[in-house]
Amino acid sequence: MHPFASYVLRKYYKATGWNEDNLFTNLTRSSDAILDFTVPKGLHLSISKSPNALFKTTYSMNAMPSLNGSVGYIFTSCDLDVQSSAEVRFKDMIERFRVYDQPRRPEGKGDEWLAGERVNTRDYLMYGRLYIPTGRLDALYSTRLTPNLQAIAAAISEPPSPLSTRSNVSNLMLSLQHDVGKWCTEYTYSAEDSMWGIKALHNFGRAPVTGAEALQTPTQPGVKRVDEEDAVDGGLRGRLSAGAEVYFSAKEKSAGVSTGIRFSTTPDAKPPPAGGPTLAANAPQPPTTITALFNPMLGHISGAYSARVSGDLALSSRFDFNVYSYESEWTMGAEYWLRRQNDWDGDVLTLEASKRQVHGVVKARASTSNDVAVLWEGRMRNMLISLGVVADFSSHGRVKPIRAMGMELAYFSS
Repeated sequence: MHPFASYVLRKYYKATGWNEDNLFTNLTRSSDAILDFTVPKGLHLSISKSPNALFKTTYSMNAMPSLNGSVGYIFTSCDLDVQSSAEVRFKDMIERFRVYDQPRRPEGKGDEWLAGERVNTRDYLMYGRLYIPTGRLDALYSTRLTPNLQAIAAAISEPPSPLSTRSNVSNLMLSLQHDVGKWCTEYTYSAEDSMWGIKALHNFGRAPVTGAEALQTPTQPGVKRVDEEDAVDGGLRGRLSAGAEVYFSAKEKSAGVSTGIRFSTTPDAKPPPAGGPTLAANAPQPPTTITALFNPMLGHISGAYSARVSGDLALSSRFDFNVYSYESEWTMGAEYWLRRQNDWDGDVLTLEASKRQVHGVVKARASTSNDVAVLWEGRMRNMLISLGVVADFSSHGRVKPIRAMGMELAYFSS
């Protein structure tokens, strides 16, 4: 389940027209949602409030295994439509399998005028959280410099503790993101280890036409929306994205590089018609995402295949291998949506028609490392609930097979 601060941040990106999915960092986001979901540990409770469209507060408490909490504040320059936990669309609060829409060039907001003078403002989001009793402080500032350029500054400050083996746990991280739709680059810096990094993602094919260009260049019949090869019988049609990351640590005198590629099926995800969800006849191929990552310096190779095999079921598998140590791991997982009858929530269903409202999801994963995890997330009255368990069935886990178990409760209102 997304924390309230993450939910607000996503709302901010949507309101300002920024596409966070067009980043090399999020290349494997679809498979990670099924294979790397987080199970809560202990008992966690969070309460959030939106006094107005610009200001939000959030409070959290961990009751088990130890008692601690936090207080957070969020302020944005633009109005955000943040709904309560009883009304928010359930899938907006869950990290889930998706085939993301074709990347488009971000468009800036229109000019703002006051008394005949242009008074354009720069969009920004400020976030701060104080943890009690440790005194740790987290802060984040995000702002749009231009329609295609975004800057992010994140900081962590924690007072020294006799229980901590690290003398300094404070850090400052800077990020500059440049997105033009077809290309997206990100420049990062971490002060803790003087780490400099450059990430780039390229989307193959013709960039979609948006804004004023779309009015001047109407779509011609028979013209492909994505520059793609004709599908072979029984094959998949889609688009490719490839990227790389290069980083260097001046403090550690070390460097690294990693590359990745992603294949996603087309057509792009679009909302269903007003009369109901997309029917199976309109979806000749299952939504599918295939990714591959390679780190030549560490010798690590990872490949993942994810697909929605029915309207409510998505499956994913991943194989990790190291060419130097020959260590390998195979992970498989599933995501199944629970629905109520007689009410449709407006989700796109590509393989079968359904008119039932989503009220929960069950996720499960298992790997050759004998790690098994099950997570249920749903809504009970006005609260969102996550309940999960992680078990270890290896020889080391026979004495204590349950590695983690917990429940998370979230309530927020506007």
